[in-house]
Amino acid sequence: MTHDASKDSGEHIAPGAGLRIGDIAPDFSARSTTGDMRLSDCRGRWLVLFSHPADFTPVCTTEFVALAKAADQFAQRECDLMALSVDSLFSHFAWLRMIRDRFDVEVRFPIIEDPTLVIGRAYGMVAPGDNDSATVRTTFFIDPHGVIRAMTCYPANVGRSTSEMLRTLDALQAVDKDPVLAPANWEPGEKLLRQPSAKLDDVFAAKDHTDWFLQEVGRGKRA
Repeated sequence: MTHDASKDSGEHIAPGAGLRIGDIAPDFSARSTTGDMRLSDCRGRWLVLFSHPADFTPVCTTEFVALAKAADQFAQRECDLMALSVDSLFSHFAWLRMIRDRFDVEVRFPIIEDPTLVIGRAYGMVAPGDNDSATVRTTFFIDPHGVIRAMTCYPANVGRSTSEMLRTLDALQAVDKDPVLAPANWEPGEKLLRQPSAKLDDVFAAKDHTDWFLQEVGRGKRA
């Protein structure tokens, strides 16, 4: 497994450095349950990259069952799923076999092995001095250009919400279509917000004291 955080972007991203929204996602190559993977090969589509503490753990198992069942919904949004943990490739295989046999669900999206923590540290999923990722449950929403557009982080004892992951993806795709904003709790089909004016004349000409910065516009549809 090799890690390359800067080859595509031309910028140096130090392992363990805190990534921020707007950064280029560090590139890497690694083995996965679907074969050898390179992150930059996913360009051209959205990608949700997420870490899980360990195979054969209760919360992670429920997450993978839920995400496998929702995989088609991500695919409809032209988005791929990719998971990562410190466990070995063969541990991943055994866990996915157990999930299939117990829940009648096949996990077909790739699960990356990261036994040396190289990828986890590059993404800030693991603290520089940690020897395992047992407390990490991080998600990166990466756009088709390889840019990190959103991040979430949950403790090991709280599972992710698949519906919120889909809602976040819908909102990111909606604001990419037009210069609009997605309000709190926005769902596809609901109204978006207009970007506020930066001109004083527009502020004075507004019908009331909120119209110049808080105005609904159109209805965002799912990508």
